[in-house]
Amino acid sequence: MPMRQGKITKLWRWGRTFVAQTHGALLTETLIVVPVVTIFAVGILEFGNVFWQRHQVQVGVRDAARYWARCHRDEVFMTCSDVIAANLALYGQPTPSATLRVPGWDDPDLLEFSPLPDRISVAPGQEGFTVTVTGTHTYTGSPLMRLLQIEAFDFSYTHEQRYIGW
Repeated sequence: MPMRQGKITKLWRWGRTFVAQTHGALLTETLIVVPVVTIFAVGILEFGNVFWQRHQVQVGVRDAARYWARCHRDEVFMTCSDVIAANLALYGQPTPSATLRVPGWDDPDLLEFSPLPDRISVAPGQEGFTVTVTGTHTYTGSPLMRLLQIEAFDFSYTHEQRYIGW
């Protein structure tokens, strides 16, 4: 038994000496805090990027729905085009450009228009129906998301606008 008490006493003395020493305390605290703060900051940036991209999809879908709600169709001509509506959603202008609203959101098939262009028929007094545009985007994220094995996810936005024609 006395041998065991001697080991415990030595361990106790070593622990008090270790706690009393301040050399390297700053290094130890830095090694603990810096990775946590870095991951927290990158997480905040990633979260902000998700919200920014969702907002850009929302604005694009809203622009396309506004255009779609102001199209006019009659027997002589049809002024609306789903290509122009898709370009408004994806690029923010009627013609394609090199700058997308959202990186990777460049496929017009990710947009759904209702009613379709050939089904817009407006008789007098029928101007009250609504048009709906839905856009979907897959968020892939940063390399950190792939490192943490967080899967890419989809988000979508739908905007409904009352049809008013031109």
